[in-house]
Amino acid sequence: MELDREAWAALRASTPLSLTEADLAELRGTTDPTSLEDVRDVYLPLSRLLNLYVGATQQRHAAVRAFLGESDRPAPFIIGVAGSVAVGKSTTARLLRSLLAQWPNHPNVELVSTDNFLHPNAVLEARGLMRRKGFPESYDRRALVRFVSEMKAGADRIDIPVYSHLNYDIVPGERQSVHRPDILIVEGINVLQPASAGRLAVADFFDYSIYVDAKVENIRNWYLDRFRELRRTAFSDPRSYFHHMATTIREDEALEFAANTWRTINEVNLVENIRPTRGRATLILYKGDDHRVRRVRLRKT
Repeated sequence: MELDREAWAALRASTPLSLTEADLAELRGTTDPTSLEDVRDVYLPLSRLLNLYVGATQQRHAAVRAFLGESDRPAPFIIGVAGSVAVGKSTTARLLRSLLAQWPNHPNVELVSTDNFLHPNAVLEARGLMRRKGFPESYDRRALVRFVSEMKAGADRIDIPVYSHLNYDIVPGERQSVHRPDILIVEGINVLQPASAGRLAVADFFDYSIYVDAKVENIRNWYLDRFRELRRTAFSDPRSYFHHMATTIREDEALEFAANTWRTINEVNLVENIRPTRGRATLILYKGDDHRVRRVRLRKT
């Protein structure tokens, strides 16, 4: 079923807008123009729909536990958020975490990025995969599947690695503790990847999945816009892996590096690995040239 923005926005019904401009500023990604109007028109209807799904799933789990004579808490409702680099999926995931936590029947919402399951740079270099960072083989897929499966099985707490975009690497010794949430959002470019024969994929544990989509040329432009802004801000930090991009390389050379990185790595990954998983999503958010969601396609069953 496909709806334009106006029809989708009407499905918000009476869902209240709890976010302020200050809240939104903390949730938006670099150069992401998402506004409170977008939150009201796009993300509030989505949070309402997901709340209905969570409630129905909780009721089903309660019936099964009653049948089995069990009294423990239900497993987390797990949502996957996928899409290209620079398309805005991280902003979508953070907005959903904030909005879903406002509903009284599932206040504990955790967000995990699959970047935390990238192999450390030393491992990628040893395997000749640094130019394939972000491709499926650059992730510790066994650890990611094990984490999600243990969460689904009801684990009380799991500590996972932490990836730093500043360092462009896994941070040694640092951990993110995930405490048995009501809802777990797993965000990443390849979360909808199918498994090879005889194996499980992380998407096999999702109760709902969202794909953020846009034209390839638009995503490329957003990627380059973000690179320019990062060169002006985050890359100027001496601790940044890309500090040299802001200090020792001319702007035109830095932009050529970014364009080449998009052309030879990110676009290839998008076309070969990420976009082919779009059809596996329960819901697709289509963005227009201005980075705003224009259409929504959802699977009704």
